[in-house]
Amino acid sequence: MENKVASSSFIRNIVIEDLENGKVSEVITRFPPEPNGYLHIGHAKAICLNFELADEFNGRTNLRFDDTNPAKEDIEFVEAIKEDVKWLGFEWDGLFFASNYFEEMYNRAVLLIKKGKAYVDDLSAEEMRKLRGTLTEPGVDSPFRNRSVEENLDLFDRMRKGEFKDGEKVLRAKIDMTSPNYNMRDPVLYRISHTHHHNTGDAWCIYPMYDFAHPLGDAIEGVTHSLCSLEFEDHRPLYDWVIQECEMESEPHQYEFARLNLNNTVMSKRKLKLLVDENVVDGWDDPRMPTIAGLRRRGYTPEAIRTFAREIGVARSNSTVDSKMLEHFIREDLKLKAPRTMAVLNPLKVVITNYPEGQVEMLDAEINPENEEMGMRQIPFSREIYIEQDDFMENPPSKYFRLFPGNEVRLKHAYFIKCNDVIKDEAGNVVEIHCTYDPETKSGSGFTGRKVKGTIHWVEATQAVPAEFRLYEPLILDEEEDQEGTFLDNINPNSLEIVQGFVEPNMKEAKPQDKFQFFRHGYFNVDTKHTTADKLVFNRIVSLKSSFELPKA
Repeated sequence: MENKVASSSFIRNIVIEDLENGKVSEVITRFPPEPNGYLHIGHAKAICLNFELADEFNGRTNLRFDDTNPAKEDIEFVEAIKEDVKWLGFEWDGLFFASNYFEEMYNRAVLLIKKGKAYVDDLSAEEMRKLRGTLTEPGVDSPFRNRSVEENLDLFDRMRKGEFKDGEKVLRAKIDMTSPNYNMRDPVLYRISHTHHHNTGDAWCIYPMYDFAHPLGDAIEGVTHSLCSLEFEDHRPLYDWVIQECEMESEPHQYEFARLNLNNTVMSKRKLKLLVDENVVDGWDDPRMPTIAGLRRRGYTPEAIRTFAREIGVARSNSTVDSKMLEHFIREDLKLKAPRTMAVLNPLKVVITNYPEGQVEMLDAEINPENEEMGMRQIPFSREIYIEQDDFMENPPSKYFRLFPGNEVRLKHAYFIKCNDVIKDEAGNVVEIHCTYDPETKSGSGFTGRKVKGTIHWVEATQAVPAEFRLYEPLILDEEEDQEGTFLDNINPNSLEIVQGFVEPNMKEAKPQDKFQFFRHGYFNVDTKHTTADKLVFNRIVSLKSSFELPKA
């Protein structure tokens, strides 16, 4: 695989120091997703960081599902996450589920009760919220805070046995209701939920809260460097409290880094789920989505995403990355890989009147002029071809160098043609143009008799393969994710345009996930969901050019 974690990473420097001073003997990281949705590009950054950091120092990385909320989790998400991690190019050393540790976590909760560090509370969620205070005002103790150890042990046991309804009781940590850190004000550790779990079935009706299960999972697995995004910085004191008070043998440490924010998109699983539920998109893998599945279906490569993740770096403060940077890396990755071919997205028929009827000749063309090793392909040429509608204008403005009455252009890989006549329908729309060609001007013949200023692409009409093209714009109109009102108000109504056109006949063999550069149009990927044996559908990955430039080192 390519170069690993950027040398400037502050987390990498911490790992080096920990190894040098003997604080750790082996680097163990983990990627711990909650299986309540599909992963997005922000998760890809975390995946690359965790796996590549461990790889660099011959350590280990676990994939652990923090599956503590069965009401929102599903085996579909588990399988999708596993697929995404593998597709990005990584193999986990251990595959774990927090739910596999439920018995251990329960026993640690019992230990907290016996130490007087946890209690069963009967308050409702609303009542607890009122007593917890505000960011500037301290909280107030629950009237149930001073229950005896014996009573708490009995109630917690009965909670496990299913004697109480959802929400009737919770187990809370007994820390400090006056703490300036809101997370330390007797947080809930367990809640009742009579919900079927994808992994443990109906074995449990109480489930640990994320902030309790997460540090315990890290400690059970011996994680040395628990990497998470900055929003968990205020949770670190609770993380450390759980590790210490539960008397875990291993004591992992949490380190926070800036999450990835991209303009013109959303990076919240809750909001992404809303897009799916409201049918704004056609699923988690819609090519407009920033999910890894969506990027894969659109045509992004794991190499491009890994390079992007490295180049944006690992910082301590949040910032927003221009999505054009991600587009830059897919162009860089595909320019030497993707075969060149021609596609006409909005076809206009051209009849070359002086070309022999019934004759078809094969023309040579490079598969990729930037990678000669890919060789050559052959393209059919005949009397009838398709060109783009916007490559012809009956009354063009100045400096328009494409086809118009009396003008001559070069057909890519073929001949010069000159427009002589225009055919219109009853409504006055141009439906066909008639041209003549000059056989001496064949591409590759060395003809130098005259020059033309315009070159246009085309597809031979009788063998052209019909195709659907899906053209994308950003899904979100505003660059800022959080606006007044609902973010659904900022959906771009033009985020998807579907057009019907033609591709070269050699594209008959194209398979889902095959990638091509269509002359002048950009890079395209064969869609996995809508392509059938009888219908080719292409997603435009990215246009050919961008004004984006990487910042100089």
